[in-house]
Amino acid sequence: MSRLIDIDELADYLKLKKQTIYNWLNQRKISGIKVGGVWRFDRKDIDNWLRSKKRESTESTTSTQGDNS
Repeated sequence: MSRLIDIDELADYLKLKKQTIYNWLNQRKISGIKVGGVWRFDRKDIDNWLRSKKRESTESTTSTQGDNS
């Protein structure tokens, strides 16, 4: 397992406010592990999630560009 990061590190890594991350956890957009009452995140899981979001964005852009004919 890769190194776990806490919510402060994740917020810094994603350049987001901690509240946004808490909201995403509540909405199940991202996953984390609660250890001793503190949220921890696997950096590899976060990176994979980011890559999947990039593909979704690329796919929707590609599909909408084909409709312009």
